[in-house]
Amino acid sequence: MQKAERDAITRQCVVLPETPRQRRERAALEEDLRSIALSGKPLPIRARHFRPSADAYLLATRGPLPYMLRLREIEQRTETHEATLRAAWLALADECAEEDARFRIRWEASARAQAFDEVNDLIARHNRWYPVESRLPMDPRRRDYALVNGRDYRLDELDAAWVLERFPAELSSARAALP
Repeated sequence: MQKAERDAITRQCVVLPETPRQRRERAALEEDLRSIALSGKPLPIRARHFRPSADAYLLATRGPLPYMLRLREIEQRTETHEATLRAAWLALADECAEEDARFRIRWEASARAQAFDEVNDLIARHNRWYPVESRLPMDPRRRDYALVNGRDYRLDELDAAWVLERFPAELSSARAALP
């Protein structure tokens, strides 16, 4: 047995005098006890059963999780595309005054010519990694991941059908939306 270990064992029951640092710490603790408003009163009951929420994730990880950032980026880019497409749709409607067939042909060609590569790349990454990053449970009946708010977690990529769904190739719809 080494001397340091032997000395530590023999001093276990010895009470040493209080140091200045220990006195300051004890005084600070006593002051904290006097200043607590709930001192001498029963503590309020807190519900211990809770479900994890986005707020809890953000607090625990000190920031949004990767899938949250990616979803926000997808939303922002989609909104930008929608605003651009709406402006083009209304401009074409104004240009094609009363020519339904010309409007339809030009708008469908414009919808097919749109490039959504960056957003579609983000959507593909979301569809691939969301279940892992969000710890989505499996649903044995479906043999797939559980539904999120009653819907599949997968997002559809943007394409010409998405454009035509939001902005139909009908001159009457576009003219009704003109300010």
